[in-house]
Amino acid sequence: MLGPAEIRDLASQLGIRPTKQWGQNFVIDKGTVRRIVRAAEVTAGDVVLEVGPGLGSLTLALLPHVRRVTAVEIDPALAGQLPRTVAALAPDLADRLEVLHTDALRVRDLPGPQPTALVANLPYNVAVPVVLHLLATVPTIEKVLVMVQLEVAERLAAQPGSRVYGVPSVKAAWYAEVSGAGRIGRNVFWPAPNVDSGLVRMVRRDPPSTTATREEVFAVVDAAFAQRRKTLRAALSGWAGSGAEAEEILRAAGVDPRARGEVLRVEDFARIAEAARARAAG
Repeated sequence: MLGPAEIRDLASQLGIRPTKQWGQNFVIDKGTVRRIVRAAEVTAGDVVLEVGPGLGSLTLALLPHVRRVTAVEIDPALAGQLPRTVAALAPDLADRLEVLHTDALRVRDLPGPQPTALVANLPYNVAVPVVLHLLATVPTIEKVLVMVQLEVAERLAAQPGSRVYGVPSVKAAWYAEVSGAGRIGRNVFWPAPNVDSGLVRMVRRDPPSTTATREEVFAVVDAAFAQRRKTLRAALSGWAGSGAEAEEILRAAGVDPRARGEVLRVEDFARIAEAARARAAG
């Protein structure tokens, strides 16, 4: 495993300076890396998708415990170095690693055995889009453990009625049971960010039973929270075509038009989208 001195030395050798553009904050605390692996609950049969492996701290901790790690890295220097680092520090595990130099938001198909788990220290600036994209495009992912900015972690795991419940909360709930898995201080990173981090656990589940498509449901979610302080009748008026039309759809779905989006579950949004579809079909 890599400690603070090894990480800084390796970065220096490569001429790498962490960039804000790619949200790079490297984990330098071995205890934190072990904690992530334990919290991920991965087993010897798991194929792990890791996004943003950086210099390889988490990768090296995962490899002894899983069947394979597919690491997606956008930084060309880091993507090129990771196999060499693993070959040098864990040569007997090097054949379990595959590194893809690409943007995780562009991933569509993955080579080799398909991932059963997503485990990552995600860049703060793209954490939610990356998680939602990979849950949508890699259906074999059954469990997720990600480290993200604490505020993002709280939003992803929020329940209806919470002041931070919103679009990320509802969309994540479409795919999985989501829960917080602990808080991480900022001093375990190099460079240290200005905020603490949080661990988020997700366990894949079937989406709500509905005739509406995911895109239709998510359009309702986006509209409901675009003006979150407004009633659903007002917030959905643009989406539905008018306030009166929004009220008809909401009543058909069994949702109070005076309610706000922050009190609805993902199943409620699915019923609204289904009612709109039925109304459009006549």
